[in-house]
Amino acid sequence: MFWTLELASYLEDAPWPASKDELIDYAQRSGCPIAVIENLQDLEDEDEIYEGIEDIWPDYPTNDDFFFDEEEY
Repeated sequence: MFWTLELASYLEDAPWPASKDELIDYAQRSGCPIAVIENLQDLEDEDEIYEGIEDIWPDYPTNDDFFFDEEEY
């Protein structure tokens, strides 16, 4: 399973919280690239409910990762 910011962006409007099957269905209906669908199919737990992309991709960057202090410049 390989995630990038571009691939993860396709799931921004997904119906969170969602199960693996619901996410795959959403990805197929919304025309996500095949790489997104393959990554979702690689998820291990069929019955787990995912609250957001962070549950699927723990290293998903947050706004804190892009903190820019305007006062420094």
